[in-house]
Amino acid sequence: MTSPPRPSAKPTAAFVGASWAALVLGVVAFLVGLWNAAMARSEKGFYAAVLVLGLFAAISLQKSVRDRAEGIPVTALYLGLSWAVVGIAIVMLVVGLWSSTLELSEKGFYGLAFAMTLFAAVAVQKNVRDSLQHREPPQHSGFT
Repeated sequence: MTSPPRPSAKPTAAFVGASWAALVLGVVAFLVGLWNAAMARSEKGFYAAVLVLGLFAAISLQKSVRDRAEGIPVTALYLGLSWAVVGIAIVMLVVGLWSSTLELSEKGFYGLAFAMTLFAAVAVQKNVRDSLQHREPPQHSGFT
């Protein structure tokens, strides 16, 4: 038998700021790297699309897992698809970097920026959710 989930603690301002800073830094670093890279525009588009796919999938997975933990219904199909798409995004990035003619240091840069950005997106999503749980109910002004 599972017990009801404990309410999460309200995230501190420092953690919220650090999460947003890591997300922005990761996305900006990845995109600046692409902007300055000596590769075809189609290759740059591939890496940008993989970043967007990875971000969306990571946020969707975090939300699905959290919903289930809180007793909010999530279908097994959606949860499975969320896991699969995170995996697909990672595999696409790894295969793309493995096949590219980039220097090893550049490949490492893109891999680390991608990983940092996905992790930061999950942290930001968690912070948003935790903050919403700790908001005070709206005050009614007496007007209807």
